[in-house]
Amino acid sequence: MNNAKTIVLAALILAIIIAVASSAYIVQETDQVIITQFGKPVGDPITSPGIHFKIPVIQQANFFDKRFLEWDGAPNQVPTKDKRFIWVDTYARWRIKDPLLFFQRVRDERGAQSRLDDILDGETRNAIAKHVLVELVRSTNRAPAMSEELTAGELAAELSKIRVGREKITRSIIDAAADRTLELGIELLDLRLKRINYVEEVQRKIFERMITERKRIADKFRSEGQGEASKILGDKERELKKIQSGAYRTAQEIIGKADAEATAIYAEAYNQSQESREFYGFLKTMETYQTTLSEKDWLILSTEGDFFKYLQNQFGK
Repeated sequence: MNNAKTIVLAALILAIIIAVASSAYIVQETDQVIITQFGKPVGDPITSPGIHFKIPVIQQANFFDKRFLEWDGAPNQVPTKDKRFIWVDTYARWRIKDPLLFFQRVRDERGAQSRLDDILDGETRNAIAKHVLVELVRSTNRAPAMSEELTAGELAAELSKIRVGREKITRSIIDAAADRTLELGIELLDLRLKRINYVEEVQRKIFERMITERKRIADKFRSEGQGEASKILGDKERELKKIQSGAYRTAQEIIGKADAEATAIYAEAYNQSQESREFYGFLKTMETYQTTLSEKDWLILSTEGDFFKYLQNQFGK
């Protein structure tokens, strides 16, 4: 009898422990909880951290995050107001502001992500379709830090003044989407255009235009360099001719001076005695023989000529 009472008491204690354990739940600092009974919310959301209790089996605790959550949109092809087809990639930050309304409308974070896809993608498309591409790229009208050559042609036209800018466009998307997300118990904190790029076909044309523009600039620099090189070569040729002319003039002056001195020496030698003049004539004639005659030459001379005189004396009459 006592054993039966002990078993019943132990089973009762165990049932109480299980009931207490199944009814208690812990709420962390980052959590907020909605209690549902047979699938329907009961009571107010629980946001204070600590140990809380619910009716076991009948009630269920649904946990939601208090922290900022991430939404990362898929890249979409969107046309701008000036008919430029671009890829737009966006991201946003949001949080669960009203957990009860959030639970009633979207149930969980997966459902919230799906609804945010519809809302944020749609508002982004609407905003981009209302503005030209330059408004989406730039936020201010500050002067770009680039040379005049790089702002030539169509690129200079793209740098026209903007009236709205990227920051205001993203703010308009947030304002338009915020009211719709509040109906889901979601507070939209921020949204940014992560990346903007041309579609592949347009991108290829843009690259070709950029290559053409850079080639034009390169050709300009190349032609300027060739012009400068030609100028340097011209200056070099002019200086070279000037130097050669001066050297030729100096050489001619030296030659003329040497000829004058040689003539003076010849005249002085010629004006010496008869023996000196004859010896001088003999030396000059020998030099002439040496420079004009070789072993293979045949020479026909007149016996009356001065050129034959010393040969005649050498071999006899």
